[in-house]
Amino acid sequence: MTMPPAPPMPASAADPIRVMLVDDSAVVRGLVTRILESEPDIEIAASVGNGQMALSTLERVSIDVVLLDIEMPVMDGLTALPKLLQADPGLKIIMQSTLTMKGANVSLRALEMGAADYIPKPTATRELAGGADFRTELLGKIRALGQARRRNANRPPRPAAAVSSPRPAGAPARVQIHPSTTVTLRTAPVESFDVIAIGSSTGGPQALFTLLGTMRAGTVAQPILITQHMPATFTTILAEHISRVSGWEAREGQDGEVVRSGRVYIAPGDFHMVVEVRGAEKILRLNKNPPENFCRPSVDPMLRSIAAAYGRRVMTCILTGMGSDGLKGGQAVVACGGTVIAQDEPSSVVWGMPGSVATAGVCSAVLPLPEIAPWIMKQAARR
Repeated sequence: MTMPPAPPMPASAADPIRVMLVDDSAVVRGLVTRILESEPDIEIAASVGNGQMALSTLERVSIDVVLLDIEMPVMDGLTALPKLLQADPGLKIIMQSTLTMKGANVSLRALEMGAADYIPKPTATRELAGGADFRTELLGKIRALGQARRRNANRPPRPAAAVSSPRPAGAPARVQIHPSTTVTLRTAPVESFDVIAIGSSTGGPQALFTLLGTMRAGTVAQPILITQHMPATFTTILAEHISRVSGWEAREGQDGEVVRSGRVYIAPGDFHMVVEVRGAEKILRLNKNPPENFCRPSVDPMLRSIAAAYGRRVMTCILTGMGSDGLKGGQAVVACGGTVIAQDEPSSVVWGMPGSVATAGVCSAVLPLPEIAPWIMKQAARR
């Protein structure tokens, strides 16, 4: 998966994002330090070798984002993670993980425990020399999470959820969802749907666990197709975790298989997952077409294909994530008469993807994460 470009730097670098590096490898800390110290909007506030030192540092140093290694002496990352969040619940923690089955499993556990995101631990010679892909991903995640940390710290009490009601055609509703954000909502659906499509990125695994943990197997009959920005191996583990927390039969989509009710299909890492029509059946196809929105898998090709295959009987949900992947696909869904909803800003780790559809006027609802599953289940009951 290729990461979207780093979010633009804040208008002023007078108050930089404060980062703590936690890794027992001086080589890795040195690499990350060289990358970050040239960025005027980012400050290395601390650099330590284990989790215990990180906890001690957090007591006396203000931190926005922690880059936390998993395997360390004295106190490892998984042990330190809940302690750091207990000391500062708003802290944004990025886990450093190897791209192995074990690394993916530990990373998903860390996300369930409250980590905001993960980044592949640099190992190859090119990455240790400061490879462009690693640099772009690192800076993008630090900026997105650091800016979200600042917004959350200054956010007023949560406003009411934005939910559309049936209205005469041509009478859109304008709803204030944040003191600085007004969205135009489309008419709520008047009939049910045949498929649920979900797109997510940064913070997505945690959101998926919450959403599908509430919308458990058997509560809706429709198949669920998910594109979560993740590399290969990680999507395999994500499917296993979703099965465990929700009871759904969740797995990576396979090329040529028939889409069936009661199953969750996840786009495999490094493949776009789309739907084709073959007679009366809907068939999954995997491809390695060029990345879209700098991502493969990407949400947009999935949504375009689902809109073409299912027409108006599509329910789309865009969850937390960086960038705007899902916007063009969401526009294709509503052009065919389908429905799009989005996660609200206060409950999102990063309000990039859901914010792009919410502010584009394609949503019928913009909801806090805990309210999304009940809303979908209510609509599904019309089937």
